Amino acid sequence: MGQVKDRVDAANQLASLARDNDRNKKMIVEEGGILPLLKLLKEGASAEAQIAAATALSNIASDRERVRLIVDALGISMIVGVLGDSQTKVQISVANLVARMAALDDYAQDEFMRLNVTRPLVSLLSSHLDLEIASNNPVKTSIPSLIEMNKKLAYKNIKANYNSDSSSHGGSHSNKEREMETPEMQLKLKVSCAEALWKLSRGSVSNSRKITETKGLLCLAKIVEREKGELQFNCLMTIMEITAVAESNADLRRAAFKTNLPAAKAVLDQLLRVIQEESDPQLQIPAIRSIGCLARTFPARETRIMGPLVSHLGNRNVEVATEAAIALGKFASPENFNCSEHSKAIIEFDGVPPLMKLLRSGDQSQLQGLVLLCYLALNAGNSKALEQARALNALEGTARSVLAQHPELKDLFAKAIHHLTLYQAGAPLNRQSLAP
Repeated sequence: MGQVKDRVDAANQLASLARDNDRNKKMIVEEGGILPLLKLLKEGASAEAQIAAATALSNIASDRERVRLIVDALGISMIVGVLGDSQTKVQISVANLVARMAALDDYAQDEFMRLNVTRPLVSLLSSHLDLEIASNNPVKTSIPSLIEMNKKLAYKNIKANYNSDSSSHGGSHSNKEREMETPEMQLKLKVSCAEALWKLSRGSVSNSRKITETKGLLCLAKIVEREKGELQFNCLMTIMEITAVAESNADLRRAAFKTNLPAAKAVLDQLLRVIQEESDPQLQIPAIRSIGCLARTFPARETRIMGPLVSHLGNRNVEVATEAAIALGKFASPENFNCSEHSKAIIEFDGVPPLMKLLRSGDQSQLQGLVLLCYLALNAGNSKALEQARALNALEGTARSVLAQHPELKDLFAKAIHHLTLYQAGAPLNRQSLAP
């Protein structure tokens, strides 16, 4: 297939031709260009060759159909193999390719999961991070367990020495080589790996579970705590996607996000820190959304969560305020076993006044605010705060216009108005019907 330099030049030209040009992408595919690029990536003749191949494949894989062609050419196994054993600059390009393919095709997501791509991604992302969790209760170790521990350590040392010898004879790329990379290159790799995990976890129970079964959650929490910029954002988005999946999957929610689990606690601590300390809506919104997705995992009267969320109902940024209303709605929803306690906590944290202001915002903000107000009325209809805020008038005044656009909310509005009518002094019992 020609000299390496010629193949690299050809791959770079294909990458250039495929960039933002669908006609060229189609021609490359029709002429059978995918398989030679995959072979060039796999063979590893040089780092430049692998980068050229990965870049060309990324540019070609701009829609689901072309991603599927790469999958059908058995490209996933080649991509995962290269990701786990190549130079840092190659791994960056390959991680970008993984992110691109996973974002466009659910089947590619599943194939990446089957070949456990999350393992090398989490491993690369967690390099130079201390993921050990300190224990406040030192454990007394018995003599037999100490002997067993020594055996395991001895075995690990033998294995490490063997791997070291293997790598010195042209085998895998060692961690020592990666440590020699510049901080800028190491950061780029982590940014790319975090983005790949983000795209892999989106809507995927299996990939989300794989990430949580490793030390992935703890790794993501540590990075959100320590880093800034794109790396922090990508990790936060990964957490958001995993929590979104966990919201509708009770098994994953119980396995990964029990509040007494160290990794779950670390994630929650960082989400709350972002909500309370960060001022960038790009960070606040995924953090708020993540906590909302986990609403059913928190015990009754979880005041540590409620205060920060309620405070953002009055955020000057309407999108942040709306996201806070949506999250609080998941705490107050009748689907949440602790909805009554959560609703009372929202009111106790003085959430009603900013909520009433939110009702005067745009359509989406008003809608989410009204849904939350309905839940509060159902769960705490006798609240003085609701009466003083004239919540009943607000619901009745907006009911017809909102229900014209969202008829599915008719029963919710009717029940909320009925509850407020029963509890609030001076409210006539024969309120006007919501029927059109």
